[in-house]
Order: sequence, then C-alpha cells, then structure tokens
Amino acid sequence: MKKTTNLIKNILLFLVALLFLSPIYIIIANSFKDRQELYTNVLALPESFGFQYYLEAIQKMNFMSALGNSLYITIVSVVFIVILSSMTAWMLARTDNLLSNIIFMTFIATMLIPFQTIMMPLMQLMGTITNELGIPMFNTREGLIFMHIGFHSSLSVFLYHGFVKSIPRTLEEAATIDGASKFGVFWRVIFPMLKPITVTVMILNVISIWNDYLLPSLTLTDRGLRTFPLSTFYFFGEFTIQWNLAMAGLMLTIIPVVIFYALAQKHIIKGIGDGAVK
Repeated sequence: MKKTTNLIKNILLFLVALLFLSPIYIIIANSFKDRQELYTNVLALPESFGFQYYLEAIQKMNFMSALGNSLYITIVSVVFIVILSSMTAWMLARTDNLLSNIIFMTFIATMLIPFQTIMMPLMQLMGTITNELGIPMFNTREGLIFMHIGFHSSLSVFLYHGFVKSIPRTLEEAATIDGASKFGVFWRVIFPMLKPITVTVMILNVISIWNDYLLPSLTLTDRGLRTFPLSTFYFFGEFTIQWNLAMAGLMLTIIPVVIFYALAQKHIIKGIGDGAVK
C-alpha cells in the first residue's frame, strides 16, 4: 500500500513538473523554428537547431545596449535597496516605540497596493519633480532606479526586520562597550550576520527589476535606454508578431537571471524562512 501511494505521489509530482516546464520547452523549441514551421506545430521539435534567429534577435533588439542598461539598473537598484532596507529594518527593530511600529506597519501596508493603482499619480509626481526642481526623472536610468528603490523597499524591510529580531542584542552591546559607533556596530556586527536574508532580498529584487516592463515603459523612451523587456517587445508589432524572434529574445533575457538564481538558490529558502518566521 505504501509503495502504491509513493508511486502515485511520484507520478503526480512528475506531471506537475511537466506542467511547469512546458512553457520553457515551448520557448526553447520555437526559438529555433521559422515562421511556417512554428505555425504548423507549436509543440513539435524543430527540424534543425540553428542559431540564426538568436543572431537576428541580438541585432534587432540592440542586445548589448539592452544588456548594459538592464545590468546597470538592476545592480545599482539592488545595492541601494539592500543598504537602505537593512539599515532601516535594523533601526525599526531596535527602536521599540510607537513611531517605529507605525513606520513599520506603513511599510507592510504599501506591499498591498498594486502598482497599477498609483502609476498615473506617480508619473504626475515625477513630472512635478522634473519641472519644479529640475531633477530629470523621465528618460534617465537614474530616475528609474530611484523609483525601483521606492517600490521594492517594503518587502525588503519586512524580510530584514524579521531576521534582525532573531539576532541577540548582547552582540551589539558588546561591540558598543568596545567603543564601536552605531555605524560600526551595524557594518561590523549586524550586516555580516544578515548574509542569508541579504541573498534572498537580492534574488527577489533582481528577478523583479530585471523582468519589469511596465515601469520602464512609462519612464524610458529613447531606444538607447531600453531594458531587456522593452527590447523584446520590439518583436510584437501592431499588425505582425515575429514569434520565433520573440522566443529567441525571451531566452536571451531569461538566461542571466537563471544563472544568477542557480548560483544563489541554496540561500533563498533559508533566508525567506528566517526573515518571515523568526
């Protein structure tokens, strides 16, 4: 009876795995087909495996420029999110008063607000900043980074806050007695202990920022500033869709994130559990 149950469980798990992997198979298989072969049978294997469509996609989507923009925006955004969110969470966790609780609950509340509900007021606010203060918020990578930091800080603060509460205060007190400043206590004692949750925060934000289409589409108009999602959208025209090139472009977009996730995946489950539960 137990063997039968295990067999059924394994079969179900295998079927679920096939279900989740099927989109990846469709993208890979169709990225090697021409348009006629693609429209004939989407699920069939390609007749030949050549990289001509990848080379064409690289040329049409301005690959190196899009790669540079995506890397710059993602890396700088994540660095600032990690630094600012970890420091904020540490201060909120160590300052036990009503104001700290209100600020923390405000961070939690903002996680529940969909971006689509505030994107137009946000654009108006960014326009006001540009016009009144002379700070360019549109059509600049730095303006987009500023918005990413604001939108992704709430979840990061939440994860860091739970992790910081699990760190004994005695470590900070000992460092203070040894003459360390607040700044020194954080960077020399606290931040090194936040490594598991920091990796988790990095993974979640890298995936989110790298794949974001809506916010860059609202703020970036120059072709030279396009990120990967915006460049991939080039293949989806008003009247025609170049599906084979779009699939090749999607694969080129996915590969860097998959590599990053594969290198850091051992930390993500432990970091989320420690940050959300402790």
